[in-house]
Order: sequence, then C-alpha cells, then structure tokens
Amino acid sequence: MDKVVVVGAGQAAIWTAKTLRSEGYTGSITIIGDEKYAFYERPPLSKQVLLGEVVHESLKIFKDEVVAELNIELLKPVKVTHIDRQNKTVYTNTDQTITYDKLLIATGSKAKIPVKKWSTFHNVVSLRNIEDSLLIEEKLNNVDKVGIIGGGWIGLEVAASLSKRNIDVTVYEMNDRLCTRSVSQAVSDYLLKLHKQHGVHIKLSCKKIDLNKSDVNQSINVRIDNDDDIVTYDLVFLGTGAHINKEIAEMSGLDTSDGIVVDEYCQTNDPDVYAAGDVAIHPNLGFCIQSWSNAQHQGVIAAQSMLDQKIAYEETPWLWSDQYDKNIQILGSPVDIDDCQLVIRADDSNDDCFFYLDDEKKLRYLVAVNNNKIVKIAKRWIKAELPLDPEVLKDNSFNLMKIKPK
Repeated sequence: MDKVVVVGAGQAAIWTAKTLRSEGYTGSITIIGDEKYAFYERPPLSKQVLLGEVVHESLKIFKDEVVAELNIELLKPVKVTHIDRQNKTVYTNTDQTITYDKLLIATGSKAKIPVKKWSTFHNVVSLRNIEDSLLIEEKLNNVDKVGIIGGGWIGLEVAASLSKRNIDVTVYEMNDRLCTRSVSQAVSDYLLKLHKQHGVHIKLSCKKIDLNKSDVNQSINVRIDNDDDIVTYDLVFLGTGAHINKEIAEMSGLDTSDGIVVDEYCQTNDPDVYAAGDVAIHPNLGFCIQSWSNAQHQGVIAAQSMLDQKIAYEETPWLWSDQYDKNIQILGSPVDIDDCQLVIRADDSNDDCFFYLDDEKKLRYLVAVNNNKIVKIAKRWIKAELPLDPEVLKDNSFNLMKIKPK
C-alpha cells in the first residue's frame, strides 16, 4: 500500500491520517475537503463559539506542527465528483485525477433543509461548519428575537447559547416532546423544564410550520398549523436534522442505506474502500452515529484496518451536549429504551442521572447531567454486562464508584 486517499477533512479524516503515521505507514496520504477549513472540532460551534467564549482558531484538532509532521497533501476547497473503483481513481471538480490503493470516505453530514425555499431566505440559517458560524456571528450583531425550528440537540444548544446572550428565543418542535428520537419522555420533560427556567419559549406539536419573508428588514415570519397568529423574527435557525453525505458512495456503487454500510473494521463491500464518521453506519446498531467520539474512533479503526490489523470497532456510542450550566452526557443506544426499566438518581441541584436497565438489570442506556464520573464507570458496566441494583442506583447516599466490574 503506497497511496491512501481520504474524501472529507474532518475528525475521522485527520485521525485516520494520524493513526496511519503512528503505525508506521510511510506512503502518500491525500485528503480532499470541500470546505475552506479543515481538521477542526465542530461541537463548540453551537456552544462556546456561539457564546463568544472561544474563537474559531482554537478549534483545531491538532496543532499546525503536528499536522505538518503527518506529511499530508491537503486539497481544499475541492469536491470529489466521481470515484472509479475499477481503476481506483478519484475525480474532482478541479479536474484532478488521484489514484489510490486504499480509499476512505469520511464526508460527514450537512444540515437538512426541509423546505427548499427556506434556503433562499437571507435570515434563515443553519450551523454545521465554520462558514455557517461566521455568518451567524455577523448576523447576531442586530438580532433581538430568534425562532428555532427543531427541538433536537442542535436546536436546544443554540437556544441555550442565544438565551445566555439575552436574546428572546422560541423553539418550534413538530413532535409532542423534545429530542424524541434519542431520549425517553422523562428526559424530554427534564429538558423542557430546563429551557423554560431560562426563559426560552417552547412550542410543541407544531405539525405544519411555514416560513416567509417579512416586509421589514429581511426578518422572517413564522406561522404554525395554518394559524392566523404570525410571529416575526429577526433570525430563524434551522435545527431540523442532518442529511448524511452518502451521494458519492451511492454513485460509485457501494452498499448504502441511511448511510454507507460498513463492517466492524469500517470496510465497505469494496475491500479497498472504507467509511468512517457520520456517513458510516454503526456496524452493531445499524444506523449512523453523529458524534465527535464516533468519528474519531472509526477513523482509527479504518486506518488500522487498511494496515491489515483487523481490530473490530466495539465502542459504546457516547455524545454530550452543553446547555446553560448543564453538561448532558449520553451513553449507549436509545433503541428499545421504552422497554427498559427507568431508574432516576435525582439530585438537589437538578443534576439528575437516568439509567435504563434491561430485563436482566444490565445498563443499556444512560443520560447523566454534570456527572462525568458516573459516565466513566458506566462504560465499564456496559462492557462487562454487569447486572445492577435499581435501589442502589437511585440512592444518592451510595457511592456508585464502588460498583466495579470484575
């Protein structure tokens, strides 16, 4: 193997490159990114960056000198237009043809725009990359009132950040509760209460949402369920989900469904093509995981697989969300959590933990607020498939760190 090409220049891409070099690979690495910026952390964009606490320059995953030592050929902003798997060649919109021995597709995801017309409105924005962030930063200079479409994690993070900036915020959610796809009713209720306590207005069960231009200063009118009540906002933020960037894989004939199908080694149905990050379907869960840690770990596994090390990807899904003074960490998969026993470890500071136990009392899912220690020990419980006592879990006087797997 002398030539590795990576399509995408995010978390998975740079960790693939770093792992290849760490494992002794000395051949060429070409990374193709369609953004102006590369190799940066995306989670802070809706949190610390939006709050003005950190600058974009600080988002780099590795220092410049570390990246330089990896000896990468970085092409950006360049878009891959076609992959010829038979001849192992990648074609770009800049008329470049790049051959490979091994190829990684790490194209990630982008904001889903539910109504095409909305993308043409001047003051309707989304947030997936630094360029989006810079645009929002510019627009917020003259904003007092913001409407957010979507009550999922990105919508709630933006709501929390804007609320802390003393901006009047209203969240519109189509479902009857917040974060429907990833948490239970109990956690949805917790999130609803948290945001209301901070003055954010929440409108649930908005079955039909219409956006239209206002006659005043490029502002946006929001109308729900064909109601006559129209609310005007200086800015509308779309937190309406993610579109998985799987098109280049589909065009090249790789197996896809909601994302790119990979095995436990991040390998596609083509033995010389791999996928990692948001675009790759989790081999055990059967759906894409959009998280920083998943992108990093899959990037590492993909690199090791290219080097024939065959180390299976077995990471428990883990993600987090910062909202106000709450760090909310989620461990495990939300699949079938309604069939689990919910155990709540309540806290006087509203830093609750929500444990979901299967019929054998084993932990399948955890939502922990401001409790990193419990998350760390819970990862070990899940890996060991350790049965847990619900009464012990809910007892705040008991130190859960004493429950150690053998």
